[in-house]
Amino acid sequence: MHEVTHFCLPHLKGILTNTTSFLHEAFEFFEELLSSRYPYSCYKQVFVDETYVESAPYATMTILESDVWLPKGISAYLSNQYYKKAFGNNEYRYWLYKDLQEVIGYEQTYGGLVLDCSAYTSSSMSSNQNRENSFYFPTMHLHTTSPKYNKILQKKAHLVVRMLEDRLGRELLLQVFNKLLSLAASAAQQKVTCNVWYNMLLSTNSFERAIFTVTGKDIKTFLEHWVRQGGHAKFHGSFTFNRKRNTVELEIRQTEIQSRGIRRYVGPLTVTIQELDGTFKHNLQIEENTTRHDITCHSKSRRNKKKKIPLCTGEEVDMDLSSMDADSPVLWIRIDPDFQLLRQVVFEQPDYQWQYQLRYERDVTAQMEAITSLERYPVPSTRLALTDTIENEQCFYRIRCLAAMCLQKVANAMVTTWTGPPAMMMIFKKMFSSHSSPNIIRQNNFSNFQRYFIQKTIPVAMAGLRTVHGIIPSEVLRFLLDLFKYNDNSKNKFCDNYYRAALIDALAETVTPAVSVIDASGQPVSADSLSSNTKKILEEITRCLNLEKLLPCYKYTVTVSCLKAIRRLQKMGHLPSHSLIFREYAAYGQFIDVRMAALEALVDFIKVLGKQEDLNFLLDMAEGDPVPFIKLYIFRLLTENPPFKKGDQNSLNTEELVETLWKLMNSGSSHDSQLRCAIVDLYYVLYGRTRPTSLPIPELAVVLNLKEKKARLNSSVSPEDDVIKMETTEGLVGSVVSEEILCKNTSSPEDSLQTHVATGGEKRKATSPLLLIEDQPEIESLNGSMKAEPVNLTEDILKVKVKEEEVIPESSSIVTSTSSVAVVVTSVNTIVPVSSVQADLINSTGSLDSASAAHSTATPFHSADMFSDDSQSKSLPGLTGPTGLQPTGFDSSMFCKTSPEPRSLSESVEVKNETSESSKLHKDRKKKKKKNKHKHKHKHKHEKSEKDRLDKERFNSSGGSTNQSPATFSGGSPHL
Repeated sequence: MHEVTHFCLPHLKGILTNTTSFLHEAFEFFEELLSSRYPYSCYKQVFVDETYVESAPYATMTILESDVWLPKGISAYLSNQYYKKAFGNNEYRYWLYKDLQEVIGYEQTYGGLVLDCSAYTSSSMSSNQNRENSFYFPTMHLHTTSPKYNKILQKKAHLVVRMLEDRLGRELLLQVFNKLLSLAASAAQQKVTCNVWYNMLLSTNSFERAIFTVTGKDIKTFLEHWVRQGGHAKFHGSFTFNRKRNTVELEIRQTEIQSRGIRRYVGPLTVTIQELDGTFKHNLQIEENTTRHDITCHSKSRRNKKKKIPLCTGEEVDMDLSSMDADSPVLWIRIDPDFQLLRQVVFEQPDYQWQYQLRYERDVTAQMEAITSLERYPVPSTRLALTDTIENEQCFYRIRCLAAMCLQKVANAMVTTWTGPPAMMMIFKKMFSSHSSPNIIRQNNFSNFQRYFIQKTIPVAMAGLRTVHGIIPSEVLRFLLDLFKYNDNSKNKFCDNYYRAALIDALAETVTPAVSVIDASGQPVSADSLSSNTKKILEEITRCLNLEKLLPCYKYTVTVSCLKAIRRLQKMGHLPSHSLIFREYAAYGQFIDVRMAALEALVDFIKVLGKQEDLNFLLDMAEGDPVPFIKLYIFRLLTENPPFKKGDQNSLNTEELVETLWKLMNSGSSHDSQLRCAIVDLYYVLYGRTRPTSLPIPELAVVLNLKEKKARLNSSVSPEDDVIKMETTEGLVGSVVSEEILCKNTSSPEDSLQTHVATGGEKRKATSPLLLIEDQPEIESLNGSMKAEPVNLTEDILKVKVKEEEVIPESSSIVTSTSSVAVVVTSVNTIVPVSSVQADLINSTGSLDSASAAHSTATPFHSADMFSDDSQSKSLPGLTGPTGLQPTGFDSSMFCKTSPEPRSLSESVEVKNETSESSKLHKDRKKKKKKNKHKHKHKHKHEKSEKDRLDKERFNSSGGSTNQSPATFSGGSPHL
């Protein structure tokens, strides 16, 4: 090993020595494990304050390949090998189980996580599409993924590399790693020959080739199944014992393969059965969604015969078999005990088998599964099994702590039938009380670490006990207060700050709303209104917090617990809800752990009370705090405990909040991809993928697909589950063009511009009214998309005559523009604006349908057939808006030649209205076309009168065209 140097501030030298004393052992372990020396001449560690992450490793140069799962997974696998050596196999498997549960929970929430995104096969394309639809961020690049996604990616990569260890063997896998290191070291020496530098890049394909070269095994199928596809398997298992055949009829079902993150598994599966004569392993083949297997037992049932039972470790133990089935030799069954798959197992077996598994199974993961299952069986036998586990000195300490927490839930479920002292009180006194006076605790002695963790956990578990009335038992509260009174750490060589912090957590856990005193006069909560028990709790917490200011402990752990306890007292109504104390502790200059605790309380404070000033305080801190980690931590807290969620009506859901987050995402955090992605996470939790409801509805909010006769709300600018009323007929461009155009608010309802489609075939003057068309179909939106009900389209429906605003190349489209409203109708999509009046109605009612109804009742529908001679139009009478400005961009179809009198704004756009005579005339024309067999796919415009011919010549002479916009009139406002 080469030179290793550590750097820190001078006053931290003592802590540095203890912290880094093991490092040389870790270097020696990795060099021996990989059969390769450390590739650099020196290694330096620098301990700095206010870092962004807990550790940031660097080398002379780091090359990142797209297959990031390999460096993350291999490094995690190697570090866990040393973790297992330093802390033991039980600790290693405990964290392995925790990582697996975390990966499963994430995938079932957000979807399957694909490790290798660089290449997809045809078989995995559908899975990839589902994955892209489930995640709200691009997963191809690290700088665009969520911080939580990156964390789960590393955990899953480690689990997959460990699965490779089970298939290849530990020695062969280490040889593969050694091969990769040798190739990289050789390529690094050839600085001139760059064609061999590909050996320095770690990719899935090169890793597959290296495995085949070293072991001769092809892992292509494994990579396709677990690396290039996301998700995990989920098994539901149950069994029955056939006494006549002496077999176990095991049924394994995969019933949730359509759920998010879960997919069907086909392949081998390991099942172990603990029988009276030992543990037997069986390899089953899973081919269908439901498989049944008959497994022959190797043991015979025993009746009142005592004999030692051999376990999987080779150990033989005595068991009390009185509670088991006399005809069955099966003690318990486990599915995939060695985590050879990424899976979740839900297994059903009797409670006594779970109790046997907890008592006698030596694998900690099996004991954790048993404890989780025993929560569903609050019976005296479960109470006894958990109590024995807590008292068992040979049991792993984490299992004993979990058993204490489980016993709390079982005791609360058995509160009506519980006999004797409160749960775990006698266990604690037996282990830690004075022999002469059981109510007095002995002096602290933390030399036995297992007993130390039990001493910390039992008081917290006891604090969760409740009576029939839902309050803490009085003897438990007195017991916890005595622990503070008799705590003596004078002769202990270890600090007791974590133990005292656990006692404060226990006191906070005892607080319930049932014991709070409500002031009937409505006055603020005062010390006189508190109950006696609450006063004792508050006095103890205040004493510890003040003592911490005089004699601060290591990392201010007691202060952190006191802040959490104060927040709980506020939530339960015992203290006034004021956030000032948390703001002071969250300010820059406090220790970072204290700041984190205060920020957590502030986030919870905002969630409960919803005060705008507290949220602004957090956002200001997230923008300007000098510590980068605090910025990231604030957004993580808000994401985990948001003030509101998508679709909630909340006073904090404001346009200012949207603008702040949007600014931070796009410009405020451009230098920090991790912070930006954390803000994206918060934005998604608050608003989802749709437009925030606090923003006003934009003008262009509805998109009509004229070709497919469909309409939808633009999902990026509109909330979900809106209802919009629209009317569909066939007309312009041969598609659906008749719609209820929602316009901007004007000075009066009569000034509102309404564009509608009439069903008449004759021109009519602007002064004639337009009949209101009723019985129009509704288009309802589900998740931001809408589809119109089908309508019978006939040739009786005539076209709309609208003016054209601007040239639209390469598309047969028509632009309608009046005042400040613009509607574009094309042969593919039509975008319908929403007026500000209806935007206000939408915000108040939450429905565009109701807004349309309100608007239609206030302003009757009108239509005008408009013609114009641009050469004679010098002013715009009757078309001034509420501000007196004249609109611009009008063309030849604006005014009717036969209607020289001024018109109001509501009559500025008119359409043809069908009458009974015109309908009859139109039917006669259809009959003539049939007789003459005159078939056309388009309609002809026949000029049958001299008047029509003159109108057309005047139109052409004025320079009007359907593809050009006329010159802007003077005095007009710019067109929007």
